Amino acid sequence: MSQYKVVNPATNEVEREFAEATDAEVQQILERSHRAFRSWRTTGKDERAKVLLRVAELYKERIDELAALITREMGKPTREAKGEIMLVVTIYKYYAENGADLLADTPLSPRAGGKAVIRKEPIGPLLGIMPWNFPYYQVARLAAPNLMAGNTIILKHAPQDPESALAIEQIFHDAGLAEDAYINIFATNDQVADMIADPRVAAVSVTGSERAGKAVAEIAGRNLKKAVLELGGSDPFIVLDSDDISKTVQGAVAGRMGNAGQACTAAKRMIVVGDLYDEFVDQFTAAMSSLKPGDPTDAASDLGPLSSELAAQRLMEQIDDAVNKGATVRTGGKRLDRPGAFVEPTVLTDVTPDMRAYHEELFGPAAVVYKVADVSEAVELANSSSFGLGGAVYSADPDRAAEVAALLDTGMVWINSPTGSMADLPFGGTKRSGFGRELGASGIDEFVNKKLVYTPAAR
Repeated sequence: MSQYKVVNPATNEVEREFAEATDAEVQQILERSHRAFRSWRTTGKDERAKVLLRVAELYKERIDELAALITREMGKPTREAKGEIMLVVTIYKYYAENGADLLADTPLSPRAGGKAVIRKEPIGPLLGIMPWNFPYYQVARLAAPNLMAGNTIILKHAPQDPESALAIEQIFHDAGLAEDAYINIFATNDQVADMIADPRVAAVSVTGSERAGKAVAEIAGRNLKKAVLELGGSDPFIVLDSDDISKTVQGAVAGRMGNAGQACTAAKRMIVVGDLYDEFVDQFTAAMSSLKPGDPTDAASDLGPLSSELAAQRLMEQIDDAVNKGATVRTGGKRLDRPGAFVEPTVLTDVTPDMRAYHEELFGPAAVVYKVADVSEAVELANSSSFGLGGAVYSADPDRAAEVAALLDTGMVWINSPTGSMADLPFGGTKRSGFGRELGASGIDEFVNKKLVYTPAAR
């Protein structure tokens, strides 16, 4: 039985199934991508940019049908699905409009004289392993900069996103991308391992769980392949002070509940300094309680189901563990009495280190709120996590917030705003959240050969 199937999480019904690739098909795809690279790398940057601009246009033109696919596949409310697609449009446009400059030669000034430049050249076919939570956006972060750079892409999407995976491939085809420069594959985990090891694959990028990242990194390292890993997160949302607690709470809810809380950079740990704690908890709890889960195609629904029944079960195991060990449920904490993978918006307090919720990533509509005495304790608690993806610091004094941001062991910090994503800003983490960067200038630099070309001074 194939693992690639559409299981609507709003109903838990299987709606469509797709065949997995055979081993022979895997070999054919590897060879096709390798051949395509030899020609795509020589295609002019202006031509590559035209293709990416057309890709952006097609995403915008097809926004309704594309949004409907991921709403059915992983439960994202239609409004949020369209927001994801518009972010994708900005990513392809950004690299189309700026890619040539980002790839330009960098002149050096050798002390010995002569001329030297660093030339950025593509390295070959890349294997992308993508998750289900942002089906179009995650692919764009890999595909846009690397197709612009002249690499080719083999994309293994999440098993629950087969229709959107094929829709992405069709957009590239319709945009006029060179044949086989982007190929979708419905591969098994064993086939993925063989692909990483294959000499025709130059490097690998994975967005997903810590477990998946470890497996990919081990195979890539053994075969001397570069990897970019964007893994889990347990982002702190630090409230130092506030001259508008309602606005701060609004940011906390937005940061926690986007995509039903299923985002690596979601604000999962609310850390509140001093006397603000009680007021913050009261308002945050009220705001979370007011959210309306429901049919993700209904505009009246504030959030949809989790991505799958298994995801809902895992989150409930974490919540139940915390409650059984003494945590306080301020709101939620239960499954909704309706079909589908729904969990109530949940707020937990009094969470202690012996609970799973203290150490693990909560991937769903559940937040933990901590009270700390001062800034030092806030930073210590924030940095106690094994993850280091993003974070947010709120204060009426942005300079004070920036000073605290400098002390956080994370790849990204946003001031007076939930952690987000923009095409021209680098995205990535540290510690067990992975390594490497996507988006911005950093994203196009990850999988290029920075070749030195040196001409000595005449003698």
